[in-house]
Parts: sequence; C-alpha cells; structure tokens
Amino acid sequence: MVKAYDVPADMLIEKLAEYLKQENIVTPPTWAKYVKTGPHAMRLPHDKDWWYVRCASLLRKIYLHGPIGLSELESEYGGRQRRGSRPCHHRDAGGAIIRNALHQLESAGYVAKIHGKGRVLTSNGMNLVDRFAKQVFDELITINPELSKYA
Repeated sequence: MVKAYDVPADMLIEKLAEYLKQENIVTPPTWAKYVKTGPHAMRLPHDKDWWYVRCASLLRKIYLHGPIGLSELESEYGGRQRRGSRPCHHRDAGGAIIRNALHQLESAGYVAKIHGKGRVLTSNGMNLVDRFAKQVFDELITINPELSKYA
C-alpha cells in the first residue's frame, strides 16, 4: 500500500489542497488575505490559495511527525529572518495561522488533540492522506511505468 512517505511532497500537498478547497472543508479567515506567514517573511504569500496549501501541508506534517505540538509546527514553518548586514537568525512562523488551520481540521474530523502530546491524525485523516498518496503514485506510474514494480 502506498503511503505519504512514498510520493513527492509537493504533488501530494497540491492534490490535498485542491480537495480541501473544492469540498469547502476549510475556509480562510477574513484576515488571511492581509497577513504575512511570520516575522521572517517580507511580503504576503503570492498564492491566493495559500490557506488551503498550508492546511494540506499541516495534514502531511502531522501524518509524518505526529503527535506534534504547536511550537514544533511554528518552528517547522519558520524561516531565516534577514537583518541587513548582521547575521541572519531563525524566526518561528505565526502561531495564529497554524492554530486556526488546526482548529478547522479538527472540526472536519481529520485531526485530534492529545492533551500533553500534541496533534495526531484521526483514522479519517490518515485515510484521506493515503487515498491522495495513492492517486499521486498512480499518476507517477503513468509518467514512468518502471515505478509499477514498487506498487
């Protein structure tokens, strides 16, 4: 069985984001079009559907690393803050974005919170990620038939 470990992350996240948008599972907050993703970012995200991509990426990260806490996710989505002529430093991503996305995924039934440990995927969330991983793998097989020996 194909898992999220077996397919390229960008293709899987793109498929998940399309699904989350089409099914109206998550909705961007009103402030999402005005906000940067963290203090390390200089500008707003270029992609107008960045909220769906972030939610899909969160599903994949929790799948791979769960149970994972909010502070670990902030560190994962953080980046290098440029400080002019001084050396760069790491800055964590904004917590409100991650927290709101996790709340929406929890209300959809894909993520569950374990007190003291962090967030994990529910069985519905794992089935969703595995189903789209299988779709991505099938697309890769049509492009390169040699991959069928790994199915």
